[in-house]
Amino acid sequence: MTFFKELRFNFMKDLGGPALMSISRKGRKRRHRAPNPHFGPALKSATRLKEIMTRHYFLSRYTEGAKPVAWVTSGAPVELLRAFDFYTIYPENHGALCGAKKLGPELCAVAEEHGYHRDLCSYARIDLGHYFSGKSPAGRLPKPDLLFASNNICQTVVYWYRALAHYWDIPLILFDTPYNFEEINDSDVSYMVQQFEEMIPVLEQVSGQPFKYRNFQEVVRIARDTSLAWGEVLATMKARPAPMSIFDAFVHLAPIVSLRGLPVALEYYQTLLKELKERVDRGTGALKDERKRLMWDNIAIWYKVRDLADLFAEQGMNFVTATYTNAWTETIRYLDDQRPMESMARVYSLVILNNNLNHRLKLMERLINEFEVDGLVIHSARSCKPYSVGQYDMKRLLMERLGVLSVIIEADITDFRVYSEEQTRTRLEAFFEAIDA
Repeated sequence: MTFFKELRFNFMKDLGGPALMSISRKGRKRRHRAPNPHFGPALKSATRLKEIMTRHYFLSRYTEGAKPVAWVTSGAPVELLRAFDFYTIYPENHGALCGAKKLGPELCAVAEEHGYHRDLCSYARIDLGHYFSGKSPAGRLPKPDLLFASNNICQTVVYWYRALAHYWDIPLILFDTPYNFEEINDSDVSYMVQQFEEMIPVLEQVSGQPFKYRNFQEVVRIARDTSLAWGEVLATMKARPAPMSIFDAFVHLAPIVSLRGLPVALEYYQTLLKELKERVDRGTGALKDERKRLMWDNIAIWYKVRDLADLFAEQGMNFVTATYTNAWTETIRYLDDQRPMESMARVYSLVILNNNLNHRLKLMERLINEFEVDGLVIHSARSCKPYSVGQYDMKRLLMERLGVLSVIIEADITDFRVYSEEQTRTRLEAFFEAIDA
């Protein structure tokens, strides 16, 4: 790390960045979309969220040579990296941003031109397309010094990050989690803890910093408290009417993914939680008339979030829970700063996509009951096969056990070339008629 680059980073963090963003806010011409009359008042915290994430990507441009940079998969135990002061970039979060900006097909096509198949996860294709083209709605992403992946969400990330490691000629650390067929046992935990211990010398070498155990414990504590706060945020939607929707939560998910373990994320969710509790006390809902309560399964369709929010709001239907948003709070009860490595092994190996289908079925049953769900919308995502497998069986079993009506819509998380507006509308119209019958 050079002194000049470190000085420049600190200047932009403390002075330059805030000043430039303030000027940008004052000079920006806002394009207002006509408000949907079915929505309640917007969340005030959304302004703070935008500031936090804009700052995160803005500062990332000045990290090269100033701080160690790691690109990380969403399911990786980032707490260990935080102890070495890595600046982390999440390609999946960046992919969602590209999807929301409707840049998915363009960047996917770049990867396809370099030989990557169209059936590959569109997050991976976007990321590889970004590597080859340099294009990004965030301006520019920093070149990583390290890649950090975990196969607890899928095997695709392993091959995706291996490709990036080859192109950049940089180290790749893989956290291998045994699949939970029935129950994670002590030997599984020991295997994962041994991996953490073997990672430390590599992280020391890449970052140039020694491992400080107490700093690590503090990061783990902050990460735990942040995830617990996120869980409380989601729990406010048990209220009638729910103070926000899952479409809101898809957006407000960003800090728990990209900034987990940092004080700014914890502070943000405490602010958001306070606002939501005030809305619950006042009876202020995400919708003006919440007639039906729904559940979403799988990752968001990022390029259709606003359109779908409008469509369901017009029907008086609010999404109050989702398996996807729940993933960042589901296992957090295991996290313990007094036993950080052992507890992290359980937290990251017991996530929904590293678990058996019976676990997922029980989870969905619990969420349906706790949030008093009337219907279920299942996104069969072409990009995410591990998340989409077994969905037709889940649909049938939930109908048999709980009598919950459901619909499956076929799409992709970011690549709208495979999305059929006509087919989706037809299925949803049939669903609306059935749930109102």
